[in-house]
Amino acid sequence: MSVIDAPRSKAAPKRRGINWEKWGWIYMRASGVVLVVLIFGHLFVNLVAGEGVKAIDFAFVAGKWADPFWVVWDTLLLWLALIHGGNGMRTLVNDYANNTTVRRILLAGIFASTAILIILGTLVIYTFDPCPVGAAPELLPSFCPVP
Repeated sequence: MSVIDAPRSKAAPKRRGINWEKWGWIYMRASGVVLVVLIFGHLFVNLVAGEGVKAIDFAFVAGKWADPFWVVWDTLLLWLALIHGGNGMRTLVNDYANNTTVRRILLAGIFASTAILIILGTLVIYTFDPCPVGAAPELLPSFCPVP
């Protein structure tokens, strides 16, 4: 039979440095609250305001991303959601992967996929050209010059 020491007993080792689990827990709560606001704002603007889902096309996205406010909004949504999801997956792997090698491989995969998606998503948002050359004029937003 084994005995578990009291959490603050002298036998319990004291850890030095940053408590990553505590900060991960705090991040999940804080980002969850912010994500609720960002997601419902995103859904309202895209699906409720205006003509609804049938209005979402290239011109809609181009017009939306012509405003720096929506660029920042969508960037925050992307980053917070991906890091929130990656942190949640990290927690699951730490809870259920018993083999150290498997755990390290899974954590590396989660980190790599999260980083790649953040980089690609951010590139799409910030390099998006609302007035591409050769596009059909009826698909372009009103602020694009007609060739």
